[in-house]
Amino acid sequence: MRLCFLVEEHYRHDGMPNEVIRQLTAWGHRVDVVRPGGSLLRMTEVVDTGAHDAWVLKTVSGGPGLTLLEAAAAAGLTTVNDARSIRGVRDKALAAAIGCGRGLPLPPTYAVARPESLREIPAAEYPLVVKPADGSSGRAVHLVSSPERLETLLPVLVGEGMLIAQPYVPNSGTDIKVYAVGGELFATERCSPLHPDPSVRERRVPLSSEVAAIAAQVGAVYGLDLYGVDVLLGPDGPVVVDVNDFPSFRQVPDAAARVARAVLGLARAGGAPATAAPATASATAPATATATTATAPVTTTAPVTLPYTLPLSIPAQSAPAQVSAAAGDTV
Repeated sequence: MRLCFLVEEHYRHDGMPNEVIRQLTAWGHRVDVVRPGGSLLRMTEVVDTGAHDAWVLKTVSGGPGLTLLEAAAAAGLTTVNDARSIRGVRDKALAAAIGCGRGLPLPPTYAVARPESLREIPAAEYPLVVKPADGSSGRAVHLVSSPERLETLLPVLVGEGMLIAQPYVPNSGTDIKVYAVGGELFATERCSPLHPDPSVRERRVPLSSEVAAIAAQVGAVYGLDLYGVDVLLGPDGPVVVDVNDFPSFRQVPDAAARVARAVLGLARAGGAPATAAPATASATAPATATATTATAPVTTTAPVTLPYTLPLSIPAQSAPAQVSAAAGDTV
């Protein structure tokens, strides 16, 4: 197969997606890499309809990569993830509106175009977490303890574009990151960006059926195939605080091979459920445990295979070509 990966300069030396690209190449597939942030792009010609079986995006929020992916989708090409779904989670204000409307456990979310408008948030909502609506990788996330602290922070927020603010969810200082790939879920625990602790390393942890169900619902709500979900275990239960398209998949066993197989399955199926891994894959999938809705909590460190199909990428509209922490701190 022939695939086009859109990779931002930020990820030029990153293990994900470079390891996936190497794996696909080792399996005999052709992978073209476009770096949209460092290239002169002739937009009238950049999307050659039918030249690739699928387009895959790994770029930072706010970069030009999503525009290219949307151009490919508009030309009727298969994209991984679906371009509209990526837009829906990269705009955190939009993601909050979509998620709340579909019943996801999200904190109340305010959105403002001007930082001074944050003054209108009731004092009872503090402490607040304030961040750019198009932020990523923990950039410019602030824990704001009071309206007084907000006043001192307003000059820092100028120039960040649209902002969102959410009441802080009390937690243990760690969050659960759930990775979804190839219809399986993997859970890790890591230090919260609002409570940085160098001694806390990301590690695999058991995945409860409650969190597994929420993570699966996230995929269904936003229409994502490869994604990550940040979950806080708050006093009233799990709360979704962020959703990422094409995350790092850290701590996922054989991550590069799993993601590569998922990309191939989506490209081959053109949006229909993939039924088998590529014949050239040598890794054997480990035994899986099925998430249930039993009253007693169910946890497992093995990947969770969902009892229903995750959403898949938008199919091509034409036949594919036959080609081979202290309050106020910034983190």
